Amino acid sequence: MTEHDHFMIDGQWMPASGSNRLPVIEAATEDQLGSIPVATEADIDRAVDAARRAGPAWGALQPAERADALEAFADAVQAVTAEVAQTVSRQNGMPIALSRFLEGKFPLILLRYYAELIRTRPTEELRESAHNRTLVRRTALGVAGAIVPWNYPVTLAIAKVAPALAAGSTVVVKPTPATSLDSYILADAALRAGLPAGVVNWVPAGREVGAYLVEHSGVDMIAFTGSTGAGRRIAEVCGRLIRPVTLELGGKSAAIVLEDADLGSIGHEFFAATLANNGQTCVSSSRILAPRSRYADVVDFVADLADGATIGDPLDPTTRVGPLASSEHRDRVEGFIARGRKDGARVVAGGGRPAGLSRGWFVEPTVFADVESRSTLGQEEIFGPVLSVIPYDDEEDALRIANDTPYGLAGTIWSADATYATALARRIESGTVGVNGYDIDPHAPFGGVKHSGLGREFGPEALEAFEQLQSIYLPR
Repeated sequence: MTEHDHFMIDGQWMPASGSNRLPVIEAATEDQLGSIPVATEADIDRAVDAARRAGPAWGALQPAERADALEAFADAVQAVTAEVAQTVSRQNGMPIALSRFLEGKFPLILLRYYAELIRTRPTEELRESAHNRTLVRRTALGVAGAIVPWNYPVTLAIAKVAPALAAGSTVVVKPTPATSLDSYILADAALRAGLPAGVVNWVPAGREVGAYLVEHSGVDMIAFTGSTGAGRRIAEVCGRLIRPVTLELGGKSAAIVLEDADLGSIGHEFFAATLANNGQTCVSSSRILAPRSRYADVVDFVADLADGATIGDPLDPTTRVGPLASSEHRDRVEGFIARGRKDGARVVAGGGRPAGLSRGWFVEPTVFADVESRSTLGQEEIFGPVLSVIPYDDEEDALRIANDTPYGLAGTIWSADATYATALARRIESGTVGVNGYDIDPHAPFGGVKHSGLGREFGPEALEAFEQLQSIYLPR
C-alpha cells in the first residue's frame, strides 16, 4: 500500500498539521490502495502563504523563463505517465486505454501548449486611435485556488495549473481526497522539475476545508470543476467577495442522430461520446435523440454498443467499461436506473450489475428507450453508464429537445453531411458541440453556458482567467 503523511507545500514535503486520514480504495477490487492525510485549515493557510510569497518573483519572470519551467515540468510528468495512468484507473475505474491518453499524454500536451503560447503571445499591446494612445498590459492575477474532481483528476488539475503558471500566477491545488494518490505523483514531478518553491502546492482536502480555500483572504481567484450544486455555492461566495471564478460544471448533453446518419460506421466515435470513462464524464452525450422514422434502428444500435462493451478490470487494455468510482456513486447511479423503470421507460440493455463481478463497484452499461424528455432520466445528470433514447419528430423538434435543459456544456450531431450538421450545431445552446464525434481541442476554449458554468478552459482564452489587465493612457 502507498501511505503518505505529507503535503507538497512551498517546494517541500511538509507534514500534515492534523491527524485525520482517509483510505484510498481500488474501484475494481474494493481493496485499500493506501491512505493520505486530509488537509486542515492550517495546511491551507501554509499553502496560500507559500503561493503569495512566491508570486512576485514568479510573475516577474520573462514569459520565456516561465515557458522553460513548464517544459521542464512536462518532461518530469512524461517520465511517470505510466504510473499516473495506472493509479488513476485503480482509483476511479477509468479503463486504462483511456487513462493512458487522457490522464497520461493529454496533460503533457497542455503543459507544452501553454509553454509555446507564452513564448509568442505579447504581454503588452499599444492601442492607437485618432484621439488616444493606450498601453494595455497583461499581468499575473495572483494566487489561484484550483479545486479538482475525481473523474479526470490529472488532466483537470493541469488544465488549471498550466495556464495559471503560464500567466505568472501561483496555485494551490485541492484534489478530492478519495482519488489523490495521483496528485502525489504530480507534486513529486513538480519538485523534480525544479519549479520554484510555492509556485504550485498540493493539499488534498474535504468539502469544508475546500470551502475555507474558496473564502481565504489570500486567494485572488478560484478555478473549479465539479457539480453544478457545488459550483453555485462557490459562485455565491465569490460574488460576495468580488473574486474572479471559473466554473466547469455539469451537463446533460444530447446526441442528435439525423436521418442520414450511417450507424454502421460511427460505433467507435459514438461509444466515446456517450460512455467514455464509464459515463463518469461531464460532456457525455447521455440523451440520444433519434428520428421517429429510424427510432427502432437507433435503439438497437445503442443497445448493441452497450451490450457489446467489455466490462471488467480497468487495467486490462481490452476493457471498455470499468467500475464506478465509489460504492456511494454506484448507489446513486442505480437509484436513477430504478427511477427510470418506475417512470415507465423501457430497459433495452443492461440495467443491473454484471455477472461474475462480485467485487468492485460495477454497473452494466444501461440503455433506456421510450424516455420522456422532461422525465428524470431526460433532465438530470446521472454521471454513469446510463443512456436515454428519446424520439423526435423533425429537426426543429430535435433542436428544441436538445436545448430543453438547464445545462449547456456539450453535445454531438451525427450525419452523413458534416456541413449540414455544422449548421445545426450553431443552434445548439452549449459551449461545445461535436460533429460525428467529440474530441476536446486543447487549442480551443472549453466550457459551458447556462447551469454548466462560467469562463473557459483550454486555448488562449484560459490564460485570461489568471491575468488582470491594466491600461496606461499615454500622451499623444
